[in-house]
Amino acid sequence: MSARTLPLLFLNLGGEMLYILDQRLRAQSIPGEKARKDEWTDVDRKRVMNDIITTMFNKKFMEELFKPQELYSKKALRTVYDRLAHASIMRLNQASMDKLYDLMTMAFKYQVLLCPRPRDILLVTFNHLDAIKDFIYDSPGIMNQVDETFRRLIDTYSCLSDGEFQLIRQTLLIFFQDMHIRVSIFLKDKVQNSNGRFVLPISGPVPWGTEVPGLIRIFNHDGDEVKRTEFTTPGNYVTPQREGSFGLYGDRVLKLGTNMYSVSRPVETHMSGSSKNLASHAKENIVPNPLAKEELNFLARLLGGLEIKNPSGSDTGFRLNLFTTDEEEEHAALTRPEELSYKVINIEATQEPGRREELSCILGELEVAEPRPASSGKGEDLLALMDAL
Repeated sequence: MSARTLPLLFLNLGGEMLYILDQRLRAQSIPGEKARKDEWTDVDRKRVMNDIITTMFNKKFMEELFKPQELYSKKALRTVYDRLAHASIMRLNQASMDKLYDLMTMAFKYQVLLCPRPRDILLVTFNHLDAIKDFIYDSPGIMNQVDETFRRLIDTYSCLSDGEFQLIRQTLLIFFQDMHIRVSIFLKDKVQNSNGRFVLPISGPVPWGTEVPGLIRIFNHDGDEVKRTEFTTPGNYVTPQREGSFGLYGDRVLKLGTNMYSVSRPVETHMSGSSKNLASHAKENIVPNPLAKEELNFLARLLGGLEIKNPSGSDTGFRLNLFTTDEEEEHAALTRPEELSYKVINIEATQEPGRREELSCILGELEVAEPRPASSGKGEDLLALMDAL
């Protein structure tokens, strides 16, 4: 597995999360002068988006994220997004958070599958960051945070070989391989089957730098072409006009990773048969695994940079429903397999030693990390970050 995959996974999933939240907040917003105290306004939407993006691109958080490291479990990463989604006045209940995460993961999985070249995963990431910058165009401070991450991406990934990008793509596909959630947008566009598996096209532009299939060249031992044979292909292939820009600005050409919710339409998720079978996979960690303590350290290190903004006074924040009605949300919560549900975990990274013990509640099957010597590497980084915050 590639040790450079985590930043791309986090940023792309985070971009999809922001697309979904923006679409739902816009759908539920009403004019400010007509809004009651418990109703969303466009001002609230902007506040939520700014708070989440500020937290997502926190400098210390990004520094930890970009350190070479292997991917951790789906549950560990899911906990990070629970924390991130609640970094503002917005509150999601269990069913809506489940649905949000399902939409995020399936959208990015489809984008990874469709990438013409493994290197184009970087263009998908740039498309997400370009769209995120549009959300905060009137907030220069937050824009600088995103641009700093942009430059870090360019510095980290522009020098990688095609083979290293292929390893990154394989690592992502391994992460997504057991996830087959049906999404209404994909079902309606006929790019997803009823079992939750995607339908990959056999036509369209070929990867940049390659030729349209249909010709076989035969060379002799001197490297001279001696024969050509043409063959027909079932697809209708075309050569791309230009390569997408891998710079801070420019035309990415590739449309994967752009906001598919910009055209308003309902989005539903459904558990497919194969996804229901994930119940058995979800129990894989009943016996504590050797990486459990390292996983907790990873979570604490990441979550230490995420600060939840608690609403002032008695206000508990605005609730966002990702379903059409409250009844649908309640039904989804009741029918969700217990093994596939996750709790929202609030971890406070403070200088109080007792706070560190709260990590024991992150995942039921993970043992709490014992205090480690100062020379223990990850543990040292964890404690240093906690003390710095």
